[in-house]
Amino acid sequence: MLAPEILDGLAADDPRALAARRDLRRINALMFQAKIMASLLQKFVSKPPGRILEIGAGDGSFMLAVARRMAGQWPGVELLMLDRIDLITTQLRGDFDRLGWTVQGVTADVFDWARKKEGTRFDAITVNLFLHHFDDAELVRLFSLMAPKAPLLLATEPSRTKLALAATRFLAAIGANDVTRNDAAQSVRAGFRGNELSGLWLAANGKPVEERRAGLLSHIFVGASAGHDL
Repeated sequence: MLAPEILDGLAADDPRALAARRDLRRINALMFQAKIMASLLQKFVSKPPGRILEIGAGDGSFMLAVARRMAGQWPGVELLMLDRIDLITTQLRGDFDRLGWTVQGVTADVFDWARKKEGTRFDAITVNLFLHHFDDAELVRLFSLMAPKAPLLLATEPSRTKLALAATRFLAAIGANDVTRNDAAQSVRAGFRGNELSGLWLAANGKPVEERRAGLLSHIFVGASAGHDL
């Protein structure tokens, strides 16, 4: 069930937005999102990638946590981080530089960018806590635009379960603000279960590879482009 999230309507420098992004970094850690994504990359990306695209990159902290797990095996990755708000800082670039990865931030609507960059190619596309912002028709459209750009799309999203929804009620205990408490519950309600993303990927002419619950709170999806064989 889609509903507006408060954070999406706040300016990047709004104090409530800044606090909510700090909360989100803690939530990612509590959900083990970076660990889950790193394990998916290790399992499905058969050789060290040269270029990775992250859509819905936010402040970049999620992929930095992934890079810290992967940089020893995957040196010299070029990472393009796409988001509608520019949140990439000099400090973040420096953190990636020290790992041997280079970062390019792009501020754009994901649909507009994908249409304009039709011939752009990557070795993998990563997505974290982003797909649940779209309805089914929008996801088919997004998948149709993304599938030709990389052999694989790997996503970590909220699991739409009673347990996950109940867990959002305890966010006040870790000091989460009102924005986070509201948006976390909305994210779970808009999350995924079963093979929902696989069906949408098929509708976009892709090949679903894996979809399942991961841990207590997360839902993962891996989709391959039509011409890619694992």
